[in-house]
Amino acid sequence: MRKRTEAEEPKDLGELTDRIVRRESCKGRAPMRSLGLATLVAFVGCSSAEGEAAIPVSAPAPDVVVVVADLRADANRDGEVTFDERDAEKLAWDRAHGAVFLANIDDDTRRCKAAGTDVELPKCNDAADAVLNGPDDAKDLARLRTRPWADAPDDALATVTIVTESAKEKVRLFVRTGAGEADFLPLAEDGALTLDEFRRGAELAIEAKDIVRDPAVWDGFVTLRLTVTALDQTVTDDVRLRVAPVLTSHHLQPAEEIFVSDTGSPGNRAMRADLREACEVAGAPAPTEIREQDPWTQDFFETAWMSMPAPGGTQHVVRVNLRSANVFDPSDKVNPLRPAGQLVFALRGPDTAGVQQFDARHDPRTDSLNSFGNLETIPPFTKGGETFPFGRLLRGGTPSFRPDLSFSKMIEAQGVQPPVDIDTSWLLVGHVDETISFVHAKSPRGWAVLVNDPRLAKTILEDLVAKGEGETPMFVGKYWFDERGRPEPAQATIREVLADTDVMSASAEAAAEIDAQLAVLKREIGLTEDDLVRVPFLHHAYGGGSVAYQPGTVNGIYVADGHFVAPKPHGPIVGGKDPFEEQLASALAKHGVAVSFAEDWSEYHAALGEVHCGTNARRRVPDAKWWESGR
Repeated sequence: MRKRTEAEEPKDLGELTDRIVRRESCKGRAPMRSLGLATLVAFVGCSSAEGEAAIPVSAPAPDVVVVVADLRADANRDGEVTFDERDAEKLAWDRAHGAVFLANIDDDTRRCKAAGTDVELPKCNDAADAVLNGPDDAKDLARLRTRPWADAPDDALATVTIVTESAKEKVRLFVRTGAGEADFLPLAEDGALTLDEFRRGAELAIEAKDIVRDPAVWDGFVTLRLTVTALDQTVTDDVRLRVAPVLTSHHLQPAEEIFVSDTGSPGNRAMRADLREACEVAGAPAPTEIREQDPWTQDFFETAWMSMPAPGGTQHVVRVNLRSANVFDPSDKVNPLRPAGQLVFALRGPDTAGVQQFDARHDPRTDSLNSFGNLETIPPFTKGGETFPFGRLLRGGTPSFRPDLSFSKMIEAQGVQPPVDIDTSWLLVGHVDETISFVHAKSPRGWAVLVNDPRLAKTILEDLVAKGEGETPMFVGKYWFDERGRPEPAQATIREVLADTDVMSASAEAAAEIDAQLAVLKREIGLTEDDLVRVPFLHHAYGGGSVAYQPGTVNGIYVADGHFVAPKPHGPIVGGKDPFEEQLASALAKHGVAVSFAEDWSEYHAALGEVHCGTNARRRVPDAKWWESGR
């Protein structure tokens, strides 16, 4: 055999693959796998008595045909599909390897209706049909390629098929048919490529028809197989991909859009005016006002996102708005859900999707837990060597008092933000945002937990009594409203509040319950007392549960880095100042966070909610890539 010169050394894995030759047919050897590629060399004849043909490496002899089955995806996540070692790890899934694709459930051409029934609205999205809805839709598809085989014989057959049985109804494959960005057609049902496509190297694309909802049905992974049949031999090559999970945002991600319902009521107008002013001071976007009679903007939808690698080390992002699983009328088979939640489909458009998931049979006594004031995101942290770069979900619930199980299964199936559950069953409304929030902090952790502290509220009031302020009134000019909406004066002196056995008893019970919540967070997150900003307000009993007696100042919105908007506490005015405003402003100033106070009593506090309950935010997607978490 002629010795190979230095000039003939292969330049990369692709050239090496093109040069691979194998001595097969003379001794009846089976095809082998080499370098992660399925490569078969068939010999038409043998040139030695032993059947060991001597074939030059630099150029195969005329009687040799190289059969190559090489299917590639963006396994190294650089936004490109290559035929070198960068994308050679086809089946791995770890921090560095594993191809990603998206659930193509946005509406790039805005063809979907913004209004309709709960049954019909979710059915319309770009994956609901088998065509590409314009060039933007093509950007939502992950690409795959087959290695060109220009000399494939005329009788060569090539197919790309879905191996993963559970994924066959969940994904769709396309093949490029022209030079345009949208020139893709669905791959034939049998996965067959035309001979011309295979010879020049086919470009394929993949979409998921939906996100992962139940891992027992589909876990989000799919294995695709290229099968090549030629010269009476069959060669296969597999590649594995994972659909992107849906991730929620934490409060420290900068707000790109802030939402608030415009109900038209005087109390709502007052809160919206203060929110606009606070956003202007903070340099945050002016709030987007939604014409909606449901004032609880936080509760009926949750902003989220999913992404896949894009060229240049970037990521292609699709926003996902989740609809709450609140069932307002389980007897209505067409529109059982909270009406305001249809907003997620009105917001649907290019690179923006809407998702709903619910079981109308869930326990109506716990339906409030399905509101998104009961689903927050703990900011990124590391504990015990384990890092959560996108944080973890925080929910309220217990084994016997829990949100809709089908929705919980869906969010847990995303896998990147494993939830932490705390007990909120003692609260009438039952939401985590009634006692817990998160803000930036000047600390090694980088953030702090705002936590309700009824004991501190009592101490502040007792100290004021000791200073001779016992007759100073609280809640001046404010009213409670009975079940018929009739007003009752809320004003009371400090001494009267401290003498109110209902308030003191409910506050003591709340303090103990919040201690239990913190114990869970300390165990799961590794919190210390230095990570807490204690926020004083009292509780009282109402409707068989506990609610904030004073406006719950923990229940606010972080509108910009260094700026928190809290409900105005309407505490006693001493020396021209509200000591509850002063306490919160001072505590947050230590962390470089300023506070604005918004008037929310009539529309929100008196109706058992606060500023956070009445607002929402779409936040900037972090530069960190979820796939680098290895989850």
